[in-house]
Amino acid sequence: MDSFRIQGGRRLAGRIQIEGSKNATLPLMAAALCTDGQITLRNVPCLSDISNMARLLRELGVEVDGDCGTVKMRVMDHNQVHARYDIVKTMRASICVLGPMLARRRRAVIAMPGGCAFGSRPIDLHLRGMQALGAKVELNGGDIIVTAPDGLKGATIFLGGPNGSTVLGTANVMCAAALAKGRTVIECAACEPEVVDLANLLNKMGARIEGAGGPRLVIHGVDSLGSADHTVIPDRIVAGTYAVAAAVTNGDVTLDEFPYDGMLAVIDRFNEIGVHVELIGGHDDPMHGTVRVTSERILKPTQITTQPHPGFPTDLQAQFMTLLCLAGGNSIITEKIYPERFMHVAELSRMGAQIYRQGPTCVVAGGAPLKGAPVMASDLRASACLVLAGLAAEGVTDVSRIYHLDRGYTQMEEQLNALGARIERIRPREVAPALGQVVEMAASSEG
Repeated sequence: MDSFRIQGGRRLAGRIQIEGSKNATLPLMAAALCTDGQITLRNVPCLSDISNMARLLRELGVEVDGDCGTVKMRVMDHNQVHARYDIVKTMRASICVLGPMLARRRRAVIAMPGGCAFGSRPIDLHLRGMQALGAKVELNGGDIIVTAPDGLKGATIFLGGPNGSTVLGTANVMCAAALAKGRTVIECAACEPEVVDLANLLNKMGARIEGAGGPRLVIHGVDSLGSADHTVIPDRIVAGTYAVAAAVTNGDVTLDEFPYDGMLAVIDRFNEIGVHVELIGGHDDPMHGTVRVTSERILKPTQITTQPHPGFPTDLQAQFMTLLCLAGGNSIITEKIYPERFMHVAELSRMGAQIYRQGPTCVVAGGAPLKGAPVMASDLRASACLVLAGLAAEGVTDVSRIYHLDRGYTQMEEQLNALGARIERIRPREVAPALGQVVEMAASSEG
């Protein structure tokens, strides 16, 4: 199992480009199940989740050419309808094959999905949406069996849950409704840019979807969908992570393909803290902007509450917690999407962070220096949070179980090293030098 060894205290500077969005790509790939035509996706990131989705689609009868960069897909066999547990357990986003497969093949058998382990993330809203369109839902041996032998029919569907709207649920219902008979209205639809990206692809394929980006979607069903060529939007979570990396090292970093328009709540909190995200290019299309990230010498505390888009994204909560450990004073972070998403708190505390948790809220007493220490990643964004802490910490930090990172960041160590970080990927059979040797080598190389 790979790990990272990070020499902290190095200021980041330079320029990198933000990769394509993982959370957009996975439903876009699943949409290939909606058509017999060829779907070509460009700007696909090189991630283990993408490879797993390609593997799943191949098992479902889709010919997939490529795992990243440019990926071409075409359905060759409509008889395969079982998304097996062996693949589905690796990522929760496997559930997004449900709507496309049900609409096209009228039957889908999906193992209960897996992914990051930070509390319950039920899929009842997905199933409620399928039932509203006329499908029958059963559970048998850990598999969800959804059937619609007479096809799907348009309906008015409310997709709000106790923690807000559902992104993958909206994607599933939108794909299914695109091929349903009649008109479908999705109320309390997710407004995330990734949902807009999927709607744009489906419309290129011949769907009739109105209102993407707002809470009310209107979908006029069509008989069939065709081929399309589509470029995936930049990843706003990766963009936010690298902006935090610049901030925690008091760096000066330029980020190309920065989805500025999809990150206004994040930029608002950056401004409050004393981090400057200046749009210096791409003003005509701020979803593909260029920004310069710098920070003030003294960072200020703030309050953050995660919310569905356009609110502050839950996927950046952990990274901002690292940033606020360096701010002078007390900050308050409240998690409204996944109240148990605080598995990184204990590991940050090992590095000297002073964080006090009460239910879904954490108080971060910032200002004390972080110290390098061995820490263990528990999920994708918590992994990123610990890497950021290692960049800011004094001394050496070892982050184990970084396979989580490879699910959502393309070669993160190479991206950060290009900006001046010193991160080494330690593979299981490699014999790594002792921590003292690493510090000594770093000191001699800088001298």
